[in-house]
Amino acid sequence: MAAILPANPMDRERGQERAKPGGRPPERRRVAPWADTVFSLLTHGAAWLTLALLVGIIGSLLMGAAPAIKQFGLGFLVSTDWDPVQEKFGGLVMIYGTLVTSLIALLIAVPVSFGIALFLTELAPGWLRRPLGIAIELLAAVPSIVYGMWGLFVFGPLLATYVQTPLQNLLTGVPVLGALVSGPPVGLGILSAGIILAIMIIPFIASVMRDVFEVTPAMLKESAYGLGSTTWEVVWKVVLPYTKTGVIGGIMLGLGRALGETMAVTFVIGNMNQLSSLSLFEAANTITSVLANEFGESGPGSLHQASLLYLALVLFFITFVVLAFSKVLLNKLKKSEGART
Repeated sequence: MAAILPANPMDRERGQERAKPGGRPPERRRVAPWADTVFSLLTHGAAWLTLALLVGIIGSLLMGAAPAIKQFGLGFLVSTDWDPVQEKFGGLVMIYGTLVTSLIALLIAVPVSFGIALFLTELAPGWLRRPLGIAIELLAAVPSIVYGMWGLFVFGPLLATYVQTPLQNLLTGVPVLGALVSGPPVGLGILSAGIILAIMIIPFIASVMRDVFEVTPAMLKESAYGLGSTTWEVVWKVVLPYTKTGVIGGIMLGLGRALGETMAVTFVIGNMNQLSSLSLFEAANTITSVLANEFGESGPGSLHQASLLYLALVLFFITFVVLAFSKVLLNKLKKSEGART
């Protein structure tokens, strides 16, 4: 009965007062109206500065290497000559050493890094996971010259005594395998450099893999475990497909580090310009080791210095091709996500 009674006039007036707007909304205070403009200019400037530095590096390398490019052309890439006295230069020996040592480093580092990341994310107990992860990341902070000295004085003799000598005794007379382990057992050569590079890039690849494995949703893994999957099946069929772009990015990051490493390789590769023997234990050279050893001895403006800059330009091109290939591969993997396999 109270519902049909007329409303109290005083209550009606109060309701109308509540319905009236209480004024305009407060205006946004702009303490520094110029801050957005300055921030935009700074970010754009940083981006353009990076591109300008890249163009400047390429331009300086081209200008410095111009005499060698004019003198040798593309034949520089397939020539094994390197004689500063007679001014005959070719970069095939260094290019071969760079690619082979980096390939050996990847073949060793990728499985080991995958095992480390898998152990840290899936198998390690809680009390061990964090300290072990920090210890692996600290390996990346060790200077490269320390790795080189350790490889020269400790790892090299061990490799020669306990690996090369037994392999030579075992494979002597075998047509192909015997040639791969030939050479004086001094512990210096392509294999030693590749192993040292692998040790150096393992922290980078393992850290990236661990981080991307950890972003896999727990619901996906728990669902797979609930369906009866083993740990390996969960990693292979759930974690890796979900994180494949990050895994490939980490591998390419390690490859870029291996291609550009200088001091550690200079210590353990033997620094010898030869391609007569394809033995993994034979002394060789890489682009970075030649630059470190001979750039200070080359005269300014000489053909020797131009040839060294030509090698630096080749290394820049190799790195660019590797990164471009990784970018294309990542884009293809991203487009194929969700497709039926």
